Formats: sequence, C-alpha cells, structure tokens
Amino acid sequence: MKLTLHTKETAPEESQAVIDEVINAYGFFPNLYAMMAAAPMAPRTYLDLNAILDKTSLSDTEVQIVLIATSYENECTYCVAAHTVVAGMKKVPNDIVQALRDGTQIADPKLEALRALTASIVQTRGRPTPKILKAFADAGYMQAQLIEVLIGVATKTFTNYLNHISDTPLDEVFKTAEWKKETKT
Repeated sequence: MKLTLHTKETAPEESQAVIDEVINAYGFFPNLYAMMAAAPMAPRTYLDLNAILDKTSLSDTEVQIVLIATSYENECTYCVAAHTVVAGMKKVPNDIVQALRDGTQIADPKLEALRALTASIVQTRGRPTPKILKAFADAGYMQAQLIEVLIGVATKTFTNYLNHISDTPLDEVFKTAEWKKETKT
C-alpha cells in the first residue's frame, strides 16, 4: 500500500482545521503531518500528545532525550532528524543531542539514566530490567516520571512506525540534521 503525502488542498475536509493549527504552530506543513492527514484524528492525536508532553514534569531536555532515544532505537531517520532540529530550538546541549544520535552514553548521570531507561523500554517492549529501573530511581526520578517516559515512548513509536510504513520524505528544514543509524561492527 502506498500512502499519500497530502497537501492542504488534497487532505480530507475533516483534517483542514488541524492542518491550519499545525501550520500556525510550525510555520509550515511538515511531511509527517501530511502523511497523517488522511486520518483526521491522527494529526489531532499527535498535537494533543505533544501538548501533554509539554505539561509533564520532564524538562524540555528530558522530553527530547525520550523522543530522540526512542527514535534512535526504532531507527526512524525522519524523527531523529526532526527532533535534532527541535532539540536545538529548545536549547538542548549539543553534546547530549550528539550522544543520542550516536546511541552513546550521555555524560550527565541523571540524563543517562533517562536515556538508558528509554532505550531499554523500546528494546524490551516495555520490560526494562530491575537494574535499569533502579538506576532511573537512584538518579532521582519517581514513578510519575516513569509514566511520563512511557507517554513519550508511545508518542514517538506511533510516528516512528508511520514513518517506516510511509517512508516519509524529510522536510527541507530538517535536512541539515539528516541521520541514519550507524551499524556497529
């Protein structure tokens, strides 16, 4: 099945209001949303999930760690590139973003515990080891943050999988952050 990359003009009428909201929020109509537009509830769901993530107790940096680490583990070239740009806009330190793009440890132990938990959740399909969970708790995170991480993983898994199925083309604004997972030998 070939999925349609909609434009504002070709998207279903039911998607028009959310498309306008997306354009107002981002200043353009990202290809990810253009793929979602075929199902009017999809772009609305994604906007709402992102708004929920903005209201969690996680900092902007921590949210981007969850989103990029999930995308890294799922090998989503579109989302790693897009969130690299978003992370820059949110002032996430470059060394953190580079570690996430490389799949390596973050120097800050607390943020590394968050990255490791996120990676483990994705790798184990929601069954991180007691050791990973203990490191997360020892870093100062609580049950609430664990649940917030799961919201982030769910949000990104949705878009990662859509991008895999649709082979979403990378928007021009994200091309400077193009990414492909390095294969380790």
